[in-house]
Amino acid sequence: MHILYIYSEISIKGGTDKMLVEKANWLVKYGYEVTIVTECQMGRPISFEIDNKVHHIDIGLDFNKQYGQPLLKRYYTYTILMRQYRKRLRQVVHDCRPDIVITAMGRNLSLLSEIGYTGVKLGEAHTTKAHLRSLHLMEQRGLLLKVFAKYMRWRMCRYASKLDALILLTQKDADEWKGVTKTCVIPNFISFYPDVAAPLNNKHVIMVGRYNDAKGYDYLIPAWDIVHQRYPDWVLNVYGSGELYDDVVQRIAERHLEKSIILHDPVDNIMEKYMDSSICVLSSRYEGFSLVIIEAMSCGVPCVSFDSPCGPRTIIKHGEDGLLVEYLNPTALADGICQLIANPDLCKMMGERARINVKRFSKEIIMKKWIDLFESII
Repeated sequence: MHILYIYSEISIKGGTDKMLVEKANWLVKYGYEVTIVTECQMGRPISFEIDNKVHHIDIGLDFNKQYGQPLLKRYYTYTILMRQYRKRLRQVVHDCRPDIVITAMGRNLSLLSEIGYTGVKLGEAHTTKAHLRSLHLMEQRGLLLKVFAKYMRWRMCRYASKLDALILLTQKDADEWKGVTKTCVIPNFISFYPDVAAPLNNKHVIMVGRYNDAKGYDYLIPAWDIVHQRYPDWVLNVYGSGELYDDVVQRIAERHLEKSIILHDPVDNIMEKYMDSSICVLSSRYEGFSLVIIEAMSCGVPCVSFDSPCGPRTIIKHGEDGLLVEYLNPTALADGICQLIANPDLCKMMGERARINVKRFSKEIIMKKWIDLFESII
């Protein structure tokens, strides 16, 4: 069976990129043929180690050309790029002749219905319906863009209805797509499970996530300010990169937390960083699932997270293997962290339960769901 994934680019150390590469590596290991088609890799190295049996084809179009131009010129540039993209993607799919094509619900979603491909078409959403393609941010930029975002949502649903199935990370998100297309819930899996649990004896809290709107750094920093006042000898280590880096640095400086919040670049050995930590914190406005939570749990590190509409509440069992606190409440987030700092026995107990409970997201269990889907739909 030949499976072709269409994705924008695999160039950042993010959860979506990681899961794509991990799934492709697993599939080729078990005899499947896998091709990943990127839109705009543009020579950048793939951000995770990829099996040499996975085929990679880059369409090679720079969609960044459209940005920074007047609206009409931007629209014209985008139209030309999409015309080129349609032509090149049609040729790639024709040459590969895949049994299944999977789109990550990006700009290529509409093209699958326009290039004449008659095989199985699947969608795979890595975030909630409301936040796909960052349309929620467009809605905040004036009436005209709000109307355009509404049109784009309608268009996305129209093309999603032509898919054979749409795979979502949580049941709640699947419910949002009810009536649009056939849905299937398959969560992310753990990419590592260390032989021993983290000792939880360091005064370190860890946060892993891009510097963007989704991750809620504007809530995390005031929450940590409260923690720092109560426990000044504890440190928050943040691993990430992204467009809001300067904003995060400024917010930290405004509260004089430079020695208490340490910003690190993304690392390849993130498991070691979890193992050096005693608590994991998540301040996200929204999550499709949260790879960070299951990675921390696999290391026996309990998590304190906002009770976001999707994601964390499907993973964390509140009071048993972690804490879910009031959504977007920095004080509640700080109180949750301080509760575990003040009660090391509770922290250790939750870490032990986390290692047990997270096994339901093992790679073997989750990839079997994918194989069952492929075989049933073919």
